[in-house]
Amino acid sequence: MHTEKKYKGIIVPAVTPLTATYQLDETAVEKIFGHFYRYGVAPFILGTTGESASLPAEVKTAYVKAAAKNKQAGTVLYAGISSNVLHESITFAKVCADNAVDAVAATLPSYYALNESQMKTYFEQLANAIPLPLVIYNIPATTHMSIPLHVIDELSHHENIVAIKDSERSGERLQQSLQLWKDRKDFGYFLGWAAKSAEAMLHGADGLIPSTGNLYAKVYHDLLQATTTGNAAKAYELQRLSDVLGNLYQGGRTLGESLWALKVLMQETGLCQPIVMPPLQALNVEAATQLIHEWKQLVDKEQLEL
Repeated sequence: MHTEKKYKGIIVPAVTPLTATYQLDETAVEKIFGHFYRYGVAPFILGTTGESASLPAEVKTAYVKAAAKNKQAGTVLYAGISSNVLHESITFAKVCADNAVDAVAATLPSYYALNESQMKTYFEQLANAIPLPLVIYNIPATTHMSIPLHVIDELSHHENIVAIKDSERSGERLQQSLQLWKDRKDFGYFLGWAAKSAEAMLHGADGLIPSTGNLYAKVYHDLLQATTTGNAAKAYELQRLSDVLGNLYQGGRTLGESLWALKVLMQETGLCQPIVMPPLQALNVEAATQLIHEWKQLVDKEQLEL
């Protein structure tokens, strides 16, 4: 990790806190941002964890404005602008630019299968048209397409493309990515695969984007410190804790179900309500009760500082 870079460190893909009427819970935004800043991590709103694909434009705009209001001086704020409509992504990037966002992230549009040339052209069109630096976001689990590394490498030399967030779960791809970009001062590599956090940071990644940071940002703050000082043993112990925390709400659940479960646990720590935007739905009371029981057991066992 190059310490002089602006885009680096721990970036948490924030949940979108909602009220019972599916409006933005602005009080919860303040609490969530306070949790992030307590541990020195940066917010990334309106990504996958933020249910961005399901949110109406007015909720997205409200979130950007609330994020700007709660942004701490000297910090970096990221926002997702992904859409199947290029014009919508461009327009929303301009809203972000007017509301203290520092950089935006975008996935591929996810309806039509794209070839490599179309992928490259899409990101070039987007980067050319928006007023903020662009982070490419590769997440085959939702787009059903993988952006080849050589395409990303070609795009990495565009003056307005500053980083890649890669959530593809491939050890070989991780190693190849580090070889390509760990020494680049003008392009950042962020891993969105929490299970390989310690490995990535110890071998030159610029940062991590872990959804579990919504619940317990401290583990990633401490992991960053451990990897920065070269304390591999401490880093891998924190990796174990990250794995346990992640498995608590993700294990045996679909992506959508895990977002509900994450919010259930966040309610236990006083951060937000467990409300998800349709088409996602809450699971039953028994599932929530069992999840909370397991969380309390884990807090006691690991002596978590809440």
